[in-house]
Amino acid sequence: MTTDMTNSSMGWWQPGPSDKAFPETNDPKTALLALRSPLFLVLGENGKPQLRTYGQAILGGVLSGENALPLLAFVPPLPPENLGSRDFLRRHGLKYPYIAGAMANGITSEAMVMEAGRAGGMGFFGAGGCTLARIEKAIATLKKAAESSPFPFGFNFLHQPGSPEGEMALAELYLKSGITSVCAAAFMRMTPAIVLYRVRGVTADEKGRPLPKNRIIAKVSRVEIAEKFLAPPPEKILTQLLSQGLLSEDEARLGALLPMADDITAEADSGGHTDNRPAMALLPAIKAARDAAMAAREYVHIPCVGLGGGIATPASAAAAFALGADYILVGSVHQACVESGTSDTVREMLARCGQADVTMTAAADMFEMGGRVQVLKRETMFALRAQKLYTLYREYPSMEALPEDAIRFLEDKIFQKSIAEEWESTRRFFMERDPSQLKRAEEDPRHHMALLFRSYLGQASLWAIQGNPDRKVDYQVWCGPAMGAFNAWTKNSFLEEVSERRIRTVAFNLLAGAATLTRFSMLKAQYPEIPAHIGNFSPLGLNTLEPMMS
Repeated sequence: MTTDMTNSSMGWWQPGPSDKAFPETNDPKTALLALRSPLFLVLGENGKPQLRTYGQAILGGVLSGENALPLLAFVPPLPPENLGSRDFLRRHGLKYPYIAGAMANGITSEAMVMEAGRAGGMGFFGAGGCTLARIEKAIATLKKAAESSPFPFGFNFLHQPGSPEGEMALAELYLKSGITSVCAAAFMRMTPAIVLYRVRGVTADEKGRPLPKNRIIAKVSRVEIAEKFLAPPPEKILTQLLSQGLLSEDEARLGALLPMADDITAEADSGGHTDNRPAMALLPAIKAARDAAMAAREYVHIPCVGLGGGIATPASAAAAFALGADYILVGSVHQACVESGTSDTVREMLARCGQADVTMTAAADMFEMGGRVQVLKRETMFALRAQKLYTLYREYPSMEALPEDAIRFLEDKIFQKSIAEEWESTRRFFMERDPSQLKRAEEDPRHHMALLFRSYLGQASLWAIQGNPDRKVDYQVWCGPAMGAFNAWTKNSFLEEVSERRIRTVAFNLLAGAATLTRFSMLKAQYPEIPAHIGNFSPLGLNTLEPMMS
């Protein structure tokens, strides 16, 4: 037949010579889920839209051919590995642009890191708050697991503003242990420890360009901090490390040509440390800072920019990629997975969380600076009590200056023991971790008070991880509103059950869902009449997901 293209069509569709075996597709959801097949919306001979997942499209013009039909819309294949940046995948050896973010105190556990890597993404062990011995144990466990079946993994490198010695010891441990990927978090400026980690071992390629041995993915929530990671190491710090014999002259020279980070994660409204920034404003701003840095300097590789914070559903993952994220980082939702290093009690609490069931309160590691973290407020008094401690710290110069009712509150509700007993356990803790803090406390009564109050804040997260039933009201559970969004999305599905929440299932749903919704957006942009509900993506089991992912 010979037919002119109608005004409502964009071209023509016709089957290929070997397409006879393909069935007709009338279910748009099924067609959208076929991520590795194209989707054609054609005007059938009966004058109604029909779907095809095979054949070929000819855009525009006049077509002569048997079985040709007007083409109303065309959606290309979109396998999940095509989301984000191919460069990011190559650089880190990943299949999917998916990061399991580091949650402190080992909540992002060895098991979670292993499963994230084996599923095609990458996990970072939650080293924040852990002793060096605990971190060494995690390094040994992950290295041994990767011997027989290699997978990518990394460790968290958390800024320690009150303990530069502890931060340097962590850098030395990672360098000694051969850990070549870290997630740098909570940094407000570049420090000797993070610069040493970045620059140690850098070599030159055949053109004299720097090749770093150690990779950094920096997690930031402010443009000015992103700019520091996109710049070379500060010259003053390089000179200091060189004079101390911690860097060679070649390392210092080549290090000055590197950006501090290989990649930047824009951290929006997340659990734990956060500035509660809106993702739609933050990600474009960080990308613009990256582009400006690239225009000013000639780096060998362009740093990628990913997005974390608030990513909990296929829709939010799709939105992240639509905004231009090179990868996504997921945190709060993983804490509810069975592989996380927390208690079953906390996982059950998280499963009951709504989007409004989180709040900001005082942070243990940045207490004196007024640092804040986002935590679960439902079923726990921690947020209120932590804020009360910070108010006391701000209003009084020492423990001795506290009024009697404050002392009773501390001993009855917070410490559940005498202040003298609590100080003795606090003293033992810092004697093992950072004795310099005790020396400061002897000279500064306010610092003595801060260490006591920080002991409650620190233990509150451990009580939650251990599932201590006697201190449930004091659980500190780092959590963002993403957890409530995930619970709403999974309601009345198999993922509503805590026992079904596994990182591979969650990750594959977010990635496959993001690809499906992206394809739906393409379809609706070309054919607005398609019903909106066709774009809904409900949780799928692994038996359905795995063929879509591979």
